[in-house]
Amino acid sequence: MFTKLDEVEKKYEELQKQLHDPHLPSHPQKFQQVAKEESDLRPILETYRLYRQKQKELLENKHLIEKGDEEIRHLAKEEALVLENEISVLSEKLKVLLLPQDPNDEKNIYLEIRAGTGGEEAALFVSNLFRMYQRFAERQKWVVEIASANATGIGGFKEMIALISGEKVYSFLKYESGVHRVQRVPRTEAQGRIHTSAVTVAVLPEAEEVDVDIQDKDLRIDVFRSGGHGGQSVNTTDSAVRITHIPSGLVVICQDEKSQHKNKAKAMKILRTRLYDAKLTAQREAEAKDRKDQIGSGDRSEKIRTYNFPQSRVTDHRIGLTLHQLDSVLDGNLDLVIIPLQSYFQAEALKKQ
Repeated sequence: MFTKLDEVEKKYEELQKQLHDPHLPSHPQKFQQVAKEESDLRPILETYRLYRQKQKELLENKHLIEKGDEEIRHLAKEEALVLENEISVLSEKLKVLLLPQDPNDEKNIYLEIRAGTGGEEAALFVSNLFRMYQRFAERQKWVVEIASANATGIGGFKEMIALISGEKVYSFLKYESGVHRVQRVPRTEAQGRIHTSAVTVAVLPEAEEVDVDIQDKDLRIDVFRSGGHGGQSVNTTDSAVRITHIPSGLVVICQDEKSQHKNKAKAMKILRTRLYDAKLTAQREAEAKDRKDQIGSGDRSEKIRTYNFPQSRVTDHRIGLTLHQLDSVLDGNLDLVIIPLQSYFQAEALKKQ
């Protein structure tokens, strides 16, 4: 670990020198790259330097314990216990900071929520989950832009797709992919019986053009008249766009905007992101094919969480977490679940180091 840390310190000092080069700001792209690298390494280096400072203080304390008078030795022993605890905490923090970073952690995401089993009740829960993520995004000062919505008649949605932009969105929400199960009494249930429905959530890192190469010859683009809600111009002009990626068979439809051009641009972004996700999934499967345990792999067929309304309970099945704070979680206080998830997966990654 300390060899790695010494290499980080050397790299950081090199980046500092580059940032002080008066010619660097005249090359904006290079400047941004160097500044980003320096910013990423700074937390590691600050923690490492604090660790070394505490080690130095502990060494001085041990010298006092050996050479000082009785009162000084007593005080030094107490201080040494505090320092040893601080050093232990810093050591664990350094191990986490040195874990390989997910290259997608800095990316924005496309959040896709779809109704599964449960009919109208599942569609209503799509609306509940979207509001939960929207409220969480507001707390993080992220921006949420609805890319596509397929509404049902009583306030639910068969599908909701939204772009969430901000700082490290993917790093917070990447563990949300999977099947979310809801247990509650539906509005239409006359006898008060609890029904179980399911909704699938997909968290896809937003793909840049450099991430996926899409050839024009591989696309079939159709325009048609929008249906559903959206105002007069949505229903009376051929503004809706359907893009089919012929090699993969992926189809994306966007009809929320009044402009055909805007719908096409949104559809291309979603298509690019889905192709990028398929590429990442193939890579993960190749890396994990010899592993028996694939918990947390991001498989969207995996039941990850249950929301039980009668007991006001939220259970994350991957880490055995149960909270009786359903209203708070659905109101966007997702830190209650996300922080334990991050800690769990960091611990799992440390075991493999």
